[in-house]
Amino acid sequence: MKFFHLSDLHLGLRLFTRDLREDQEYILNRIVEAAEKEQPDAVVIAGDIYDKAVPSAESVELFDSFLTGLTKAAPEAAIMMISGNHDSAVRVNCFRSVLGRQGIHMIGLPPADPEEHIAVITLEDVFGPVHFWLLPYIRPSMVKNVIGTEENGSSFSYAETLKRMLARENVDPQERNVIVSHQFYLPAGKKAENVERMDSEIRTVGNIDEVPASVLAPFDYAALGHIHKPMEAGGRTVRYCGTPLACSVSEAGQQKGIIVVEMGAKKPAADAAGAADASPETEISTRVIPLKPLREVRIVRGTLEEVLSAPSGDYVTVILTDDAGLDAFDAREKLVEAFPYLLEIRREISKGGGVRTGIRTDALPEPLELCRMFLKEPDEETVEILKDVINTVKEA
Repeated sequence: MKFFHLSDLHLGLRLFTRDLREDQEYILNRIVEAAEKEQPDAVVIAGDIYDKAVPSAESVELFDSFLTGLTKAAPEAAIMMISGNHDSAVRVNCFRSVLGRQGIHMIGLPPADPEEHIAVITLEDVFGPVHFWLLPYIRPSMVKNVIGTEENGSSFSYAETLKRMLARENVDPQERNVIVSHQFYLPAGKKAENVERMDSEIRTVGNIDEVPASVLAPFDYAALGHIHKPMEAGGRTVRYCGTPLACSVSEAGQQKGIIVVEMGAKKPAADAAGAADASPETEISTRVIPLKPLREVRIVRGTLEEVLSAPSGDYVTVILTDDAGLDAFDAREKLVEAFPYLLEIRREISKGGGVRTGIRTDALPEPLELCRMFLKEPDEETVEILKDVINTVKEA
């Protein structure tokens, strides 16, 4: 069984003021070409299809074109996807039963009552069935009718919620199982603050959404979404594939790609470790098909003269290290001429024996941060109201 592991397309994303439609269309076409060449049995997208809960018409059109291309390039492949924290679960779930009959499985909503279970799509190969468990992004409040609540009526933590959601499923260890999930799974032995996160990710205060990756132990492979940098959360079989395209300057220099997973037979327990009571193991190999973007995201540092000596058509953040060029009236005009896709200009200024870096000169903070600055440390309830107002305005 061979399948593609993708996630975090974030269609409709803007990089500062730059519309990435052309770049996203380009990278999606590269994925389609890879599918045509590889002919996978399935393509898995682990959440955050769109960048906003209410995507623009252009974003929906782009996704429609991508799905059309995939189905033509690999007509035998099952296409499976879940909603992420950026998506509208209800919108992703729309037409679920109709699309499922066409081999396109869009699972937006987790189980809503005790009788419902995680959606499972079963594919067959020469070694038997492979079960794909499709678990959309979950907040504890979304599934309290399924798993219950604490004694005081409050929702369980994220970690306890995922533990209980997975424990109620009948995952047969004698067969091959893949989970597709969009959460913050914490690798064993790591603290949340030590996991490198990208600027384009939405992070919870206090990392309350962290879930130990050990809850995924019953599965042979975990196709994860949510973290934008490719990383392992539990060896090569518990993986974040990362975004197919850089979504922030913090992702500059990262090699993006498609994880290709190939699953062989499930070895009998006695053969797996020479003991009759050993857990069965599945033969799994993984490799990455690199994705080269239309334009790279780069950071260029140096004096104004040095920076201007190496013009580029990439998306560029310029960090100027000299004071002389900073006051020049035409500095920005020269930079825009050298870098037509300039994202921002930062200063690196020596002061008092130290260095001050990352001072943005041409980009405003996000709306929520502006509100925080204006209100001067608002309480949590106020912040939640602000988020709701800002999101409502964006959707409108």
